[in-house]
Amino acid sequence: MLRLDDRDIKILSILSREGRISKTDLARRINLSPTPCWDRLKRLEQAGVIQGYRAEISLKSIASHVVVFVVVELDNHRAETFQAFEKAVDAHDEIVACWALGGGFDYLMQVVARDIDSYQRLMDDMLERKAAVARYFTYIVTKDVKAGGLPLDRLLGTPE
Repeated sequence: MLRLDDRDIKILSILSREGRISKTDLARRINLSPTPCWDRLKRLEQAGVIQGYRAEISLKSIASHVVVFVVVELDNHRAETFQAFEKAVDAHDEIVACWALGGGFDYLMQVVARDIDSYQRLMDDMLERKAAVARYFTYIVTKDVKAGGLPLDRLLGTPE
């Protein structure tokens, strides 16, 4: 694990909320001159701490869609079953996130589809691919309540 100091954490915290901030503004906000700030940023990128930069798209402004969370239980717990399921997940761009879980269910998927019919076709395809799905439960998102950056200050135990 990479050792981070307060300035590194502040850089990460700011970037997690404001990915397009200029390097000059970032340096000013962490009270550092631009060159050392840039060096820290490069070190964080090269170490894989910063994995990329992306735009946050307001999908409701450009397309009709439905967001669905799906919990999945597999029919057995052999390594090849998990691999087959994960390969089936990888084949669908509409599955925008998938997490393996400990506890009662095996996976949690986040699906963004054009409509409920498109979502159901995706799940039918998952079943036809023999992805070893025993059961799945569908939860339709009705309203966005909160989304944001990571609570790095709290996770890493540094004061704000």
